[in-house]
Amino acid sequence: MLLTIVAFIVAILLLVSLHELGHLLVARWCGVKVLRFSIGFGKPFYSIKRANIEWCLAPIPLGGYVKMVDTREGEVSEADLPFAFDRQHPLKRIAIVIAGPLTNLILAIILYAASFSIGGITQMRPWVGMVEPASVAADANFRSGDRILSVNGQPVTDWSDAQAKIMLNLDAGKVLVDVISAAGQPGKRLFNIAGTEAAANVAKTGYLGIVPFKVINQIGMVVPDSVAARAGLQAGDILLTINGRKISNWQEWVDNIRASAGARLDISYQRNGQIQHTSLRPESVLENGTIIGQVGVGAMRDKAWDRQIRQHYQPSFFQSVQLAMQRTWDYITLTLSMFAKLLTGQASLHYLSGPLTIADVAGKTAAMGWQSYTEFLALVSVSLGVLNLLPVPVLDGGHLLYYAIEWIRGKPLSLRIQEMGLRFGIAAMLMLMLVAFFNDITRLFG
Repeated sequence: MLLTIVAFIVAILLLVSLHELGHLLVARWCGVKVLRFSIGFGKPFYSIKRANIEWCLAPIPLGGYVKMVDTREGEVSEADLPFAFDRQHPLKRIAIVIAGPLTNLILAIILYAASFSIGGITQMRPWVGMVEPASVAADANFRSGDRILSVNGQPVTDWSDAQAKIMLNLDAGKVLVDVISAAGQPGKRLFNIAGTEAAANVAKTGYLGIVPFKVINQIGMVVPDSVAARAGLQAGDILLTINGRKISNWQEWVDNIRASAGARLDISYQRNGQIQHTSLRPESVLENGTIIGQVGVGAMRDKAWDRQIRQHYQPSFFQSVQLAMQRTWDYITLTLSMFAKLLTGQASLHYLSGPLTIADVAGKTAAMGWQSYTEFLALVSVSLGVLNLLPVPVLDGGHLLYYAIEWIRGKPLSLRIQEMGLRFGIAAMLMLMLVAFFNDITRLFG
């Protein structure tokens, strides 16, 4: 929990402060007087004055702002009128407004380039390791060993790309996935669940029922003080039989355990070349309204398969920058595509995430290491930059639209139109925030 809180605070401080710093620096460069720089909204709990600017921290960590001299927001002295934001040429105001989102996009490139050049790049080939029975992927006829080539005719580069393209199109209609099977035969897998509860569940969980890794019939970990631990099972044990029936793969073990809540099971296993025996009773656990058995063990990954699907290489600095720019662009287009599908009803609102999910992922990626956390920060920075460029009043993109229209027309839009747009923007953002918070709560605590 502490790591999650710290990782989230660092992310907010870095991404929001640099976004607002972009506004501030360009405003100063354009001759606009800046009064306040705030990270967070609400009444500041900390402030300090430097270079005639009040630097503040406020309690609501959902953004920040730069307050400039502006005649629309109160009385301005005669001496400050030439430095008022609203008295500047539209091109200057456009530059000031666009500086924040562009700072986020540039920051994403820097973070990705640093990650790639120092830690290298690890990609997962778009190969299916395992398919969960009774999942949407199983219904689409996916098989272990399938190598994904394209989604609705669009070639995929790696596992993340394949998964994103499938999920992005689930609510838009049929999703046709071209594959090469484990036997080397070309094939097609079809998702046809648009508008169904299954599609909504995928949007909530982010899980299609396929994973890139494989597991072997061997215990990888045992939860302390669990049923398995009390039965004497250890990491590395190879599972052989349950009640005399041979276990040929991990899924058979899982199916037997889940179906045997409270029942006595006699287990045989191999440890250090010796066959041993034990017995256990899976504890009863309620899952989605059904009682299942659980013993507290995890499978061991198939290391040979991992070596096949993992690609790791160390690019040069210039290659890292080029790859970082490409990665940033890919996420920009993906984010814009997602927003377009949300607006047209071709993607579920369940895909929206808020600060609770961001905090959760921040903690998880920080626990995985500096490289995962750095790339998480880059991804959020891209999202923040793109979101703020959307032409919605209240956001930077809405102001950008107003000033562009003013530049073209030679005069600003009427105050009535601007106020109507502002009300629409506030209502739209409040609605999105409420949906995102609801999704966070149901995803993390539902």
